[in-house]
Amino acid sequence: MGQLFSKKNKEVFSTPLGLNNPVTVQVLGICSALAVTAKLEPAIVMGLSVTVITAFANVVISLLRKTIPNRIRIIVQLVVVAALVTIVSEILKAFAYDVSVQLSVYVGLIITNCILMGRLEAFAMQNGPWESFLDGVGNGLGYAKILIIVAFFRELLGSGTLLGFNILNYEPLQKIGYVNNGLMLMPPMALIICACIIWYQRARHKELQEK
Repeated sequence: MGQLFSKKNKEVFSTPLGLNNPVTVQVLGICSALAVTAKLEPAIVMGLSVTVITAFANVVISLLRKTIPNRIRIIVQLVVVAALVTIVSEILKAFAYDVSVQLSVYVGLIITNCILMGRLEAFAMQNGPWESFLDGVGNGLGYAKILIIVAFFRELLGSGTLLGFNILNYEPLQKIGYVNNGLMLMPPMALIICACIIWYQRARHKELQEK
């Protein structure tokens, strides 16, 4: 048990959540961060979907890594990811159809997510199943964390709601001049919020600043 949660494994899991976040440090997965963060619910579902797919794809590729011929490894990785994406997509259609409609084609496009393919090639092909699972969960949650933060501010300030519940659309607030900012619902604002998060993270952690 101690070996399963060794210091190295803890770092594999926790580093993507902070100092090596796939979105704010590696600048990967930005396209979906712009597309699905106008509301909090689809952002949460997208983040969890990527986490599940990344974790299990890492495990499968790690188990097969010694038997996959080098010349077709990318094809095998794509087949594994495509199968997992299809399963997740069908589960969402069955149990969360409204959210599935909101996510539109972006669930299917998880197969092209740079974070996912990067972890398979850079980590799962060189490490064991448990370490690969932790790496997949860590990177997936690091991605989800940024999506949720961006969606929180976009939905709150753009629609005055969170998860569909009214937060700011009350008459007393409107009487003192509060108006929902429709600009927050436009894709460029997602990029600006991501940029603010990157600025905050690099200001706090000097080692991330480029010399």
